[in-house]
Amino acid sequence: MTETILTNARLVLRDEIILGSIVLRDGLIAEVQPGVARVAPASDLDGDYLMPGVVDLHTDNLERQVQPRMNARWPSRSAMLAHDAQCAAAGVTTVFDALCLGDLGFDEGRTRTFHDGVADLDALTGTGLLKSEHFLHLRCEMPARDVLELMDTVADHHRVRMVSLMDHTPGVGQYADMERFRALRRREGRSDMEIEIQIGNLLNQRELLRGPNRRVLLDRIAALDVAVASHDDRDEAEIEQNYADGIRISEFPVTLAAAQAAKRLEMEVIAGAPNIVRGGSHSGNVKASDLIAAHAVDALASDYVPAALVEAAFRSVEGGAIALPHAIALVTDTPARMGKLPDRGRLATGLRADCVRVRVFDGLPIVRQVWRGAERVA
Repeated sequence: MTETILTNARLVLRDEIILGSIVLRDGLIAEVQPGVARVAPASDLDGDYLMPGVVDLHTDNLERQVQPRMNARWPSRSAMLAHDAQCAAAGVTTVFDALCLGDLGFDEGRTRTFHDGVADLDALTGTGLLKSEHFLHLRCEMPARDVLELMDTVADHHRVRMVSLMDHTPGVGQYADMERFRALRRREGRSDMEIEIQIGNLLNQRELLRGPNRRVLLDRIAALDVAVASHDDRDEAEIEQNYADGIRISEFPVTLAAAQAAKRLEMEVIAGAPNIVRGGSHSGNVKASDLIAAHAVDALASDYVPAALVEAAFRSVEGGAIALPHAIALVTDTPARMGKLPDRGRLATGLRADCVRVRVFDGLPIVRQVWRGAERVA
């Protein structure tokens, strides 16, 4: 029997914060008690917060480790291990690696990243070398010519826990602002002529493929026990269509109206944690803080910065719309439930001993220690 006692911690529970102690035993939370333990083996946390391990439903961070510079591709397994270490250091003990299925011509290396990422996850899972636990989130680009073929290679993988349906065609969703899309492509070094040709081709491709691909994907996903999300919803009509098709999660809605429409239908909404930390969207979309103020967010995801999650949770209380236990639940309890992982996400007896020690210094929450399954990983 292995046992760790953590005491003198502000325990972030489901509905309250208490000064107390917690016993981690054989990978699980064995006891949660108020008060300071006066036993020799106990580790004194000096009044720091102790919260559940973070569950990140959507991170593209692996892609950023694979390609740290535009023309510099990193070895895939080294990238996976660097990504894993960054997640653990940020308090993320459960990671949904969001891998893109389908090429619209923006990043030709994404398909390779998908194949390599799945292979690396297969090779490393079970070795004890990964600090966090990793699952797969399949991001399906509906207008892509190769999305169905790629889906067939991985749909039955035992690590798949989430699928999202995306459409990154210019003029749609996140890229509704065509001038912003053109500016983004210019920064990649494309000429105006190349950009206009690409826009025309993608619009034609969307007209031909989006509808048929969406129907096949929805039929394929219906046979899986996974969370299903839409992506970058813009208006009520999109939300209603998604709901009619059985989708119950709206991921990164780009307008307040879309998020509110989702909540009216009792769908769950995921917002981006970097949006909160930065004070707004990098794409010019709705502020996540406005969604929280409108009670239109159920979970936060890191999107592209794992370290954003803990900071965003603590920042979410600043407007007074929610209390800290609720804010912490946005990155722990609720995403665990949405991801069909009922064994984690709370500091409660019998659940997995995934815990994160946080100290707030000058208003900034800093992750100091991390345990996964009662084992210290950061």
